[in-house]
Amino acid sequence: MQSAAVNHRTCQWWLLIAIGVLAWNLSGLLVVPVQAYEQLGPNTRSDFRLWTPVYLNVKLPSSFLAYMEVNPRIGDDVTNIDQLLLRPALGYQLTENLSIWQGYAWVGNFNQTPTKFIPSNFVGENRIFQQVIYTQKFSGFKFMSRTRMEERWIDHASGTGLRFRQMLKLSYPLPVAPDWALVTYDEIFINLNSVDTFDEVRRGASKGPGAGIDQNRFFLGVNKTFNQYFNVDIGYQNQMLNSRTLHGNANLINHILLLQFYINL
Repeated sequence: MQSAAVNHRTCQWWLLIAIGVLAWNLSGLLVVPVQAYEQLGPNTRSDFRLWTPVYLNVKLPSSFLAYMEVNPRIGDDVTNIDQLLLRPALGYQLTENLSIWQGYAWVGNFNQTPTKFIPSNFVGENRIFQQVIYTQKFSGFKFMSRTRMEERWIDHASGTGLRFRQMLKLSYPLPVAPDWALVTYDEIFINLNSVDTFDEVRRGASKGPGAGIDQNRFFLGVNKTFNQYFNVDIGYQNQMLNSRTLHGNANLINHILLLQFYINL
């Protein structure tokens, strides 16, 4: 009984933290981009994009889990492919609420602007990642925390980039329509080191991913559950990115129509 009470108090603290973080981002969703434009002027760019990822989750024997993600991202006001991510992973269900994962990701970046250091308009990236996922249901809410560490090898880069990611997600099924739920999450990305291109190292320049906050993603939308195997998210995602090629802390702001497909087997 005492253990159950402790777990309940822990869940309440997680809920308060998650609601605080998400409420902060919701309140700043419109204010922060405007402030960024005012402070940075022409150095801040924005784009409207469409992301349509498909996620496959499979339960394997002996508490093992499998995951596959295909994630096309269309940019330039939804006119050209911007990125394609292929992300498989293998996990293990430690408890009913906690799982650990090891995965790999291939990332293709298309339609990049060539420079004298990187003459190609395509930049590829290979990653391996480790993550911990914690889920809990309470007071009608579904809560998820995903903590991920990535090791990144980027074309033309001189070393291994390390990036930390933390996502907090809340969903709330509507009592009048149980197949529908309100969904919101926030995910922050932090580069733990700086990575330069080979030519930039020789010239003393620093234009690769820089240590510090890399980006932040905030999503607000709805989820529709069709059956136990298939559900869909649709909504708006605000993505704010930093780049050492430009001055300021938020020099690219993407307004994204996000359509996510979940397949659970």
